[in-house]
Amino acid sequence: MTDYNEYFAEVIQAHEAIEQWFSVEQDEAALEHLLMRFAPAFSMVSPLGRVLDFEALAALFRMAGGKKNGFRIELSEMRGIALHERGATVSYREQQRDASGLSTDRRSTVVFEKDSSGRMVWRHLQETFCTE
Repeated sequence: MTDYNEYFAEVIQAHEAIEQWFSVEQDEAALEHLLMRFAPAFSMVSPLGRVLDFEALAALFRMAGGKKNGFRIELSEMRGIALHERGATVSYREQQRDASGLSTDRRSTVVFEKDSSGRMVWRHLQETFCTE
């Protein structure tokens, strides 16, 4: 059996940091620490098909920081897809809700890369809204 545990742990830790960033006002240092998880060449396809790069992701985080009262993320259905020398691809289900009652449900696939020092970063993320 292939061991994806370090990648699953990163998904969990990153979402804990994102949950905290969106729900509690924090300083620029906290944002920089969060953004270090993402590769400079990061790309993402949002649930609505919008393509974001690292700069767009950083702008999104800056705009939404501390603005989602009661924001919570629940992760489930983590699954390893591919493991290779320089990283892995994993998928997971992500349910988000906030204090206003707004909720979303999405399936996500992330490509992780490790740099020459072994540091893991998010290289690509694809999110799709769930309809059932």
